[in-house]
Amino acid sequence: MAAWLRVLYAIIALALQLVVLDAAVRTFLLPRVAKVRLSHYLGRFIGTGFRVLARANRAYAVRDRILSMYASIVLLGYQATWLGLSVVAFAFAFMASGVGSFARAIEISGSSLLTLGTASGSGAAQVTLGFIEAGVGLTLLALLISFIPTLYSAFQRREISVSRLTVRAGKPATPWGVLEMAKSVDSYERLDELWREWEQWFIEVGETHTTLAILNYYRSPEPDQTWITSAANVLDAAALFNAAVDLPASPTAGLCIRSGWLTLRRISDYFQVPYPAHPSNETPISISRDVFNLVLQRLERSGIALLSDRDAAWADFVGWRANYDAIIEAFYELFTCPRTDWRLAGAQPLFEPSNKRGARPTER
Repeated sequence: MAAWLRVLYAIIALALQLVVLDAAVRTFLLPRVAKVRLSHYLGRFIGTGFRVLARANRAYAVRDRILSMYASIVLLGYQATWLGLSVVAFAFAFMASGVGSFARAIEISGSSLLTLGTASGSGAAQVTLGFIEAGVGLTLLALLISFIPTLYSAFQRREISVSRLTVRAGKPATPWGVLEMAKSVDSYERLDELWREWEQWFIEVGETHTTLAILNYYRSPEPDQTWITSAANVLDAAALFNAAVDLPASPTAGLCIRSGWLTLRRISDYFQVPYPAHPSNETPISISRDVFNLVLQRLERSGIALLSDRDAAWADFVGWRANYDAIIEAFYELFTCPRTDWRLAGAQPLFEPSNKRGARPTER
């Protein structure tokens, strides 16, 4: 074999293996936001197949069941792709070391990567390459195995607050449900606990869902109560409280909203989702004035004291919601999540008082 051809094979082998190691390190080990082209293209390729299977004309429950497999398949796809490319990369390395045919080089490379021992090279260079490849294969497998507990730990912490929200807001949770439940137990003060919990939740999600981007695609156990829908419900409840309830505006609710939209912007930047850079109370939002009034009428029937100036309440609500409205609406589509239908506020039964002896709380 010509010397220049061996050099070319060695360059190809080194470049291909560096691509694999770069993807593995930046996907699994790097504790900061990183766009990995190989991982990104693989995710898009697998996602195309899932979008065909979970097409829009199917029932949401069917789509949710199909899409629940997406993140796991992508993780396995990462590993399979990296191992496959490593086999090819080291095959070129074995060719550079003097193996006569590419088929033989693939056989030796596959045996070395998976530590099968069915085929091996000859000579010091090829034996050394075999040892190196075995180490690379074990490292790639160990990375995935060690990555999964970290991933599922972050997933479980995210879902605990999502599940707890049904206690505070009914099932499925709604923004007005948060306020009605607080009224039903005569404890608006407990809302500050909710705002603090979700402020911390947003901060943690902002960290984990940008450094471990695959977490965004892990779907919640309950199909109708996803993490994105829950985040929107909490933010809307805080916005409703500060904009319309006849009580002093809660600084804790305001901080929760700020924490929320900052986190949503971080995730949006990662996925390149556009949003207004400087929103105001004149920025259009997806919720109409009519459904806003419908929710206020419901809150009044629940016994919640509201501000008399509804125009000011609407302007304040728009000012709060404009910070995250475009992002939430885009995420509903991007991650295939159900929206909270504000028109249901006129049809759902009201919460009954549940903190009095002899009272029987309604199940919602």
